[in-house]
Amino acid sequence: MTLEQIRIFLCVAELSHVTRAAERLNLTQSAVSAAIAALERQYDVRLFDRIGRRIALTEAGHLLTGAATRLMREAEGARALLSNLSREPVGSLRIWASQTVTSYWLAPRMIEMHRRWPGVGMSLHPANTAEVAEAVASGLADLGLVEGDLPPSDLLRRKVGQDELLLILPRHHPLARKPRLDAADYRAMDWILREEGSGTRTATERHLRDMGLGPADLRIVLQLPTNEAILGAIRAGNCVSMLSWRSLHFPCSRDFALRRIGWAPRPRRAFTALSDPRRFRTRAMTEFLDLLTPQPPGQPPNQPPRPT
Repeated sequence: MTLEQIRIFLCVAELSHVTRAAERLNLTQSAVSAAIAALERQYDVRLFDRIGRRIALTEAGHLLTGAATRLMREAEGARALLSNLSREPVGSLRIWASQTVTSYWLAPRMIEMHRRWPGVGMSLHPANTAEVAEAVASGLADLGLVEGDLPPSDLLRRKVGQDELLLILPRHHPLARKPRLDAADYRAMDWILREEGSGTRTATERHLRDMGLGPADLRIVLQLPTNEAILGAIRAGNCVSMLSWRSLHFPCSRDFALRRIGWAPRPRRAFTALSDPRRFRTRAMTEFLDLLTPQPPGQPPNQPPRPT
């Protein structure tokens, strides 16, 4: 049994799909299938049942999952310990980040990390806020970056940035020029929302509660999993949404009317780094967290554009 076989087994077990596991691991489908087959053949045990195009863990597979997860956590701890003995940060960082962070905020900071410490390899996996937190807690990610509220947990949290949601309308929308929107206006609009579990959806619902509203009070036309899909739908129809100001690619924003929310408190949220206190913190992670931390007072903040 090798650590690579265990790594492949855990990925297939998580996704219940060989092809998707191969894509995540950057391996061929045949290599993934061969690794699983070798484990089953070596110990004369069946780890997965094949059900059509999908697979499901057998009882033996479920039993192995717990031990394999602990084994990989110990192996990662040993790897991190050895990497930390180097004179400069080396090793790897497995980063999971929610969509707004991934698409509009994180990449330049990863480039800066590479410029400073080229010996650190970084991988990035996009997911929604709830999935990122689960990846950190389960050991799939060394570091998580989210923009949404999270329930209480043992994960360490560190604020690394901030964001604000704006109301996005087509420029021709009948309410685009109204000086102030109220709850009745919200009820009259056709809405497109992000999916449940996303940070943007959580911030939107918190803002609605401040107005005495909930999702059930809105005319929700669609729920879509990406900011880009929502912007495309708004451009094609007469719907509205609440998104990060960072999701508007200027000058493409001329297609939309941007409205800063006038109710207090405004729908602002923190970008938060998540880490597991049970795991060894490498110099690479420490350096990256320091790089992500906001500049001291006096530095110009990254502010949203002036709404129209």
